[in-house]
Amino acid sequence: MKVIAIGRNYVDHAKELNNPIPQQPVVFMKPDTALLKDNKDFYYPEFSNDIHYEAEIVLRICKEGKHVSQKFANTYFDAIGLGIDFTARDIQQKHKEKGLPWELAKSFDGSAVISPLIPKEEIDDLKNLDFSLLKNKETVQQGNTKDMIFSYDDLIVYISKFITLRKGDLIYTGTPAGVGPVVIGDTLVGFIGEKQMFCCTIK
Repeated sequence: MKVIAIGRNYVDHAKELNNPIPQQPVVFMKPDTALLKDNKDFYYPEFSNDIHYEAEIVLRICKEGKHVSQKFANTYFDAIGLGIDFTARDIQQKHKEKGLPWELAKSFDGSAVISPLIPKEEIDDLKNLDFSLLKNKETVQQGNTKDMIFSYDDLIVYISKFITLRKGDLIYTGTPAGVGPVVIGDTLVGFIGEKQMFCCTIK
């Protein structure tokens, strides 16, 4: 399985990092060793001094697809969850300055928190879905999927032009504004609506 992630998919988040609003999805990959499941602790890596959280809705792909058409895109995922795309912002900044890929800043072990997944049939309105992240019991991110620049279907169509999607692949769909740093001892709790999806302690 693959972990495919999307950058800058909410206008306010792009603005808060002084990035341009993308005209096409910004796509990067994480290896399966990045996944952090079952409310496991996140261990702060020794190679960075500036790890940031980025909470986002995650799609699970349910069948193989290449060059998926827009009208069928919604049939290619069957469940959603909530995740965190941990980012080594100091490494990312150095790489951006040199025009290098982001992978080392985004793809390290444990950098992709993932919650249990909810079958999409159990969700009333996938296109108007509130989600939030609390750090030490204080809300730091609040988002709604209606504010995505590129919809779920848009992302599936675009990604599948370049990369064959396979059953079990995960798509991290981008983060809203409010990203920020974590330190050892912090606790992050993610919600979809009122439902708690994960709890992750920084060690």
